[in-house]
Amino acid sequence: MAVTVVKLGIGNTASVLYALERLGARATLTDDPAIIAESPRVILPGVGAAAHAMTQIDRRGLRAVLRAFSRPLLGICLGQQILFSRSEEGDAEGLARIDGVVTRLPASPTAISPHMGWSQLKPTRAHALTEGVTSGDYAYFVHSYVCPLSADTLAEARYGAPFAAMVTRGNVMGCQFHPERSGPIGARILRNFLALPC
Repeated sequence: MAVTVVKLGIGNTASVLYALERLGARATLTDDPAIIAESPRVILPGVGAAAHAMTQIDRRGLRAVLRAFSRPLLGICLGQQILFSRSEEGDAEGLARIDGVVTRLPASPTAISPHMGWSQLKPTRAHALTEGVTSGDYAYFVHSYVCPLSADTLAEARYGAPFAAMVTRGNVMGCQFHPERSGPIGARILRNFLALPC
């Protein structure tokens, strides 16, 4: 189970690599466009701001590679958000692998932003990535922007209001939460991703 983790200097890569190692995957951390382009599957992690993430992608010459990648691609947290067309965070243009605009998480006295903690997942349709995931399973979130609910939503969560917790379009998938920090259910999702045909 070979997988490449994109190195941008902004992701929770150590935890991601450790989670993959526990699952028996052969993980490579790199920002080399040629290696990423030839990888059987790619994980795009991210922590921080969308505009900064896209700047790092462009500095490494990865925008075209990630937009053209045709095998399984999984964005984690900010990595999911930059799969979308645009983010209000820094008015950043994303990779446009999934249509829609990422918006600020609505704050309220009962749902303080950022959202940091465990929330329940609610799968919205069957998919190989969510095999074994049931409504009510908990995942660990850390974010202050959210992806829109749409036909590309694979699972939703609620924090003040519902939002897309998982998305998919073709070979492109995303988790707004951190599967590498979400216990057995996160490990299951990563294992499902590693098992997808290339």
